[in-house]
Amino acid sequence: MAIIFIRTVILYFAILISMRLMGKRQLGELEISEFIVAALIADLAATPLQDIGIPLLNGLLPILIMFCLEVIIAGLNMKSIKLRKLTYGKPEIIIRNGRIDRGSMLRNRFTVDELMQELRAQGQNDASKISYGVLETNGQLSLILTGSEQPATASMLGAAPAETGYAHIIINDGRILDKNLVLLGRDRRWLENELKRRKIKSADEVYILTLSETGNVFCQLKED
Repeated sequence: MAIIFIRTVILYFAILISMRLMGKRQLGELEISEFIVAALIADLAATPLQDIGIPLLNGLLPILIMFCLEVIIAGLNMKSIKLRKLTYGKPEIIIRNGRIDRGSMLRNRFTVDELMQELRAQGQNDASKISYGVLETNGQLSLILTGSEQPATASMLGAAPAETGYAHIIINDGRILDKNLVLLGRDRRWLENELKRRKIKSADEVYILTLSETGNVFCQLKED
């Protein structure tokens, strides 16, 4: 029991020190290579804990090697843009001038639901008000609002921004979400009229259509 306790303490501090030296990041901000290193270090540390017959050095040495590799690669990434793109990838624009780039969404396996979740997390729910939405290499979404939506502009004019309300998805990649229609006091007839007004023959043509509680509609076709 004493051996297990001592090994656990040693490996704990070895992992703690190595992770701290690699840089301070929250788990959600780790690059792919950093996440892999963290997962491997945790797995390597578990081996000598599960079997006391395995020398402790067999757990510490791989952790040291992984730490050195990560530090070396991080240093090389600072010097080489090409290597940085290879190991970390590059940011992808998924919203451009208020329009969602469906191709970029597909390449990054980013769904409409995930996009709306990210927008809401940043206090936005209408893609048409976003000048650029950039999916960063760590998976975070950065937003640049259109000029008219910049908070500083509204405050300088002394205008109180109107409430936009929560935007509900009504059509998600051609599929109608009836429960959201009911929630907003609308029905399929209202939706049919809205599509006709926009000269859209069928919901199958729509990539995303959202309706806010204040009646604002955002619609984008699959071919846009």
